[in-house]
Amino acid sequence: MKFSTSLLGLVAIAQTASAHYIFNTLIYGTQRSPAAVRLAQSNSPVKDATSNDIRCNVNPFPATATVNVSAGDAIGLELSAAIFHQGPAAIYLGSASGDAADWDGSGQAWFKIAEWGPTFNPFTFTAVGLTQLMTTIPENTPSGQYLVRAEQIGLHNLPAEYYVGCAQINVFNGGSGNPSKIAIPGPEYIQPT
Repeated sequence: MKFSTSLLGLVAIAQTASAHYIFNTLIYGTQRSPAAVRLAQSNSPVKDATSNDIRCNVNPFPATATVNVSAGDAIGLELSAAIFHQGPAAIYLGSASGDAADWDGSGQAWFKIAEWGPTFNPFTFTAVGLTQLMTTIPENTPSGQYLVRAEQIGLHNLPAEYYVGCAQINVFNGGSGNPSKIAIPGPEYIQPT
């Protein structure tokens, strides 16, 4: 009995570990770049939505590239495994005041460009099973350097588990849009109005 209980515990741990994921490749237009991603050091989620780690993960490895992406082009991040946990997902752009490689993501500079929420018949979240989150950079996004931030919030535990990752891009052929921006972390991020 002791052996079977231990074995069940190990199986549960293995299933939990295999259900974690990281964002490891930037997809832009028809191209891909793992070098533009600030790669997470582990697949463990961030659990404190008020921590600076909520921006781009816990001490991610620096990206070695910033890629050029035209406003209006496809953009997204690929995951190391399919999204397994029930919960919403989103993609944000954060406007760097200079080089994206030098920016830590601080300040009121982030705006959401895509989200995946629930469906109700049957109840599930639309991101479950996806291996990449993809959207389009709005055509009116001003030219400049940005961090692309993808998140999936696992709601299966409390506190919630935040799977986050960032990549560095330079938007060209941009427009004159001026979307409302929030700070991450910040009160509008934790409790949007």
